[in-house]
Amino acid sequence: MRDPSASVAALHILAVTQGTWGERIASYIHDHAPAQWQVETWAAPRVLPPVVDYPEDFLPGAFGPADLIVALAETAGLAQLVPDVVRLAGAKAVIAPVDFNEALPPGLIRQLTRWVKQEGADIIFPRPFCSLTPTTYNRTPLTRTYDNPLIRAFAEHFGKPAFDIRVADGRIASVRVEREAACGCAQHVAEGLIGLAVDEAVEAAGMLHHHFPCLASMNQNPDYHDTLMHVSGDYLRDAVKDEIRPFLSPTPYLRPSGRVDAPSQSQGE
Repeated sequence: MRDPSASVAALHILAVTQGTWGERIASYIHDHAPAQWQVETWAAPRVLPPVVDYPEDFLPGAFGPADLIVALAETAGLAQLVPDVVRLAGAKAVIAPVDFNEALPPGLIRQLTRWVKQEGADIIFPRPFCSLTPTTYNRTPLTRTYDNPLIRAFAEHFGKPAFDIRVADGRIASVRVEREAACGCAQHVAEGLIGLAVDEAVEAAGMLHHHFPCLASMNQNPDYHDTLMHVSGDYLRDAVKDEIRPFLSPTPYLRPSGRVDAPSQSQGE
């Protein structure tokens, strides 16, 4: 069995997909991962029963060894196969992003956490995927911390978008992506911001995110009281705004019509 502490630099990832959403993410990770990483993909059956009684009916006989499973489940059926995938691959960590509430409801998350732990691995459920940082995942009030070197190594490169933006003469001169969303949205936004007036950049980032398109769910998430697509867009806009904040024009103060400021004490004397 591989030593997890020795495998961080040469991370072996098995991405499990079930449809267009997962395939796009797995493809982007494969094409943009550090050169020393190995990224394999297993395309699971697209149609699975809601309750999987016999996982072996849907799994291959074996997987190559992997450190980290990125479980891109689009149905609850595939999520139930994750513990067996962990066992067959000998993995020590799992990222199971929640971009679709239906694929990973709270009860199933609790079950998976227990089952995967029994296999000797850690599992986290970033909601949405682009909430993942090297130490935390999820948005307030659901923010969680974790401490797994394999997940941390992945999150240094893919997760919550981060940028290095240079402004010159009131316009976006350059944008470097420091941490990419696993779907590639941050790079798409970065390219679209070049040359824009700085005061247009935050709104433009939101539109670029929407038209990428983000494939996170548009169904209301009961924990956030918002859709996961909107939460994803907020992360991206905030990442841009944090970088260009010193260059933004002050918000104009509007004086209500007819308002008269009270005289100072010295004026009234």
